Amino acid sequence: MTCPIDHTGPAAITLDPFVADLDAESAALRAAGPLARVVLPGGVAVHAVTRHAEARALLTDSRLVKDINVWGAWQRGEIPADWPLIGLANPGRSMLTVDGDEHRRLRTLVAQALTVRRVEKLRAGIEALTHGMLDRLAEHPAGATVDLKAEFAYPLPMNVISELMGVDAAEHPRLKALFEKFFSTQTLPEEVPQMMADLSALFSRIVESKRKNPGDDLTSALLAASENGDHLTTEEITNTLQLMVAAGHETTISLIVNAVVALETHPGQRARVLKGEVPWENVIEETLRWSTPTSHVLIRFAAEDIEVGDRTLPKGEGLIVSFGAIGRDESQHGLDAGDFDVTRTPNRHISFGHGPHVCPGAALSRLEALVALPALYARFPDLALAVPREELRNKPILTQNDLFDLPVRLR
Repeated sequence: MTCPIDHTGPAAITLDPFVADLDAESAALRAAGPLARVVLPGGVAVHAVTRHAEARALLTDSRLVKDINVWGAWQRGEIPADWPLIGLANPGRSMLTVDGDEHRRLRTLVAQALTVRRVEKLRAGIEALTHGMLDRLAEHPAGATVDLKAEFAYPLPMNVISELMGVDAAEHPRLKALFEKFFSTQTLPEEVPQMMADLSALFSRIVESKRKNPGDDLTSALLAASENGDHLTTEEITNTLQLMVAAGHETTISLIVNAVVALETHPGQRARVLKGEVPWENVIEETLRWSTPTSHVLIRFAAEDIEVGDRTLPKGEGLIVSFGAIGRDESQHGLDAGDFDVTRTPNRHISFGHGPHVCPGAALSRLEALVALPALYARFPDLALAVPREELRNKPILTQNDLFDLPVRLR
């Protein structure tokens, strides 16, 4: 059973489960107004905020909550347990799914480990990891086609977040397979319960291993905090670990991949960056805005009626934040919002979120990209896409602006 769709207002936009044309979909969402009615894969109807100003306001509105029990469709039993996106809508108790004092209690411990100062201390390790991967890329024959995502953009952030959280590299193949199913809109309904159970079991095993053999990592720190009076439950620690590993590598993968694609399809701007006329920080911020790693964030719920422009988000309705549409909002970024421009000033986007639930790993993701991209182009200044841009394939993931692969020639 799925949510009924109200046909009395503007037509609802059905989000493409195959993500064939994300730019066109984002444009349609913006055209529908700041609050659009959308249908998620599986026929679940929600609303989407599509404009910058309205999103900032909603993301700081205490009437918009993370408690899934506020969702009318959930209360009425209209969201099936085998819905492919259930893990994103109801990932279990963690700092992602609570508000107010409970959210602050859980987030504070993570935020202490991810301050800008602490993240900066990770730079040397990230640099060493990056150069090791570039050395391996350089072993390919000159002119060979290489999947830059598989051999660089994926393993770098996966290794960084695993070291930070205390996840052994031996778990990476299993994590990759499970997260592929977790994020995909194409996971078969009959596979969803087992996939969710397998993820829970894997992260529970990691937590128990750290309980017995703590190390210098965030999971061990969360366990220690729970023993020192912060009263974190095992469920909260396990779910926080899963959240941090998932978000901590997926976002950075997309940021690195999308930056390379943007530069390779805008050769004039690429040349200015490589000449040192434009700093790499500009490339990162413009990529975050123009080709934001996170397409949509699921899901918040209206505890009361909330006015959004000339429309109302009714009590009990679900809301997704459509960052792909928001990043190119002309009312925020000007009439050239659809253009990739590394000289854009100012560039005030919210691609890592806004308000209490702003991404705690934003500084880490920026640092990884700031180390990886200049090093990549310093080693391979004539890097080029191995296929035309239109042949790059989007992954069927509602939440991530991601590609199956990134074939390049390392010249």
